[in-house]
Amino acid sequence: MRRLAAIALLLLVAAPFAAGAAEDAKKKGKEAEAEKSPDTWYAQRITHGDTGVAVENYWSKGRKLRAEMVIGGASLVTLVSGEFYSIVDLTNQRGVKIRRSPDALALDRSKPGERPFGNEGVELLAKGAELVRSDNLGDRPVRVLRLTDDRGRREVWLTDDKQKLPLRVDFVARDTGVHTTTDYIDWISGQPLPDVFFEADPRIELETVEYADYLKRVGTSPVGPAPVMFAPLLHGK
Repeated sequence: MRRLAAIALLLLVAAPFAAGAAEDAKKKGKEAEAEKSPDTWYAQRITHGDTGVAVENYWSKGRKLRAEMVIGGASLVTLVSGEFYSIVDLTNQRGVKIRRSPDALALDRSKPGERPFGNEGVELLAKGAELVRSDNLGDRPVRVLRLTDDRGRREVWLTDDKQKLPLRVDFVARDTGVHTTTDYIDWISGQPLPDVFFEADPRIELETVEYADYLKRVGTSPVGPAPVMFAPLLHGK
């Protein structure tokens, strides 16, 4: 009886500690969830310099992408979702959807939460870029990466924090000396975005092109109303 009473007492004493530990674990789980990279992103990108001015808007949800820009007076939208990479000319109500390569789909599966745009810093580092200085851009601390190769000189200004968002990309072409600067503004994360936002308007008839047929055609004639702007999302690495 004394043994049973002792066990009961131990259980009574341990219960609050167990409850407290469970609450702490739950709190830590919420904090870890909050620290995860956001699932949705938006940014506007403005390129200016020797080639004129171009304004682009980007949204993403996981690996889904929507990019909008105006070229030659036509409003063009690139949509990447699931098996297809679509290019739609909203002004002339036409477009194409290209089946994505197995490598591109595999890349989605291997990096399900990685933002599909605004990765210039990661790409430059992968090619051997070096950190040249710390700086400030718009009162925001940044780290500047530089790579010089046969294409020319590229510099990327990245926010000096966990997200490492690109704020500026500066490029000077080696062969022509053409100089362009691209500024990312209005970075917004965590915005609710429905999946349908990344799908083409069903009222616009799109030509469906298989990936192998795209590879055959692209070297000889244009495929769709505009070129593929986000090659890794179509081809993979």
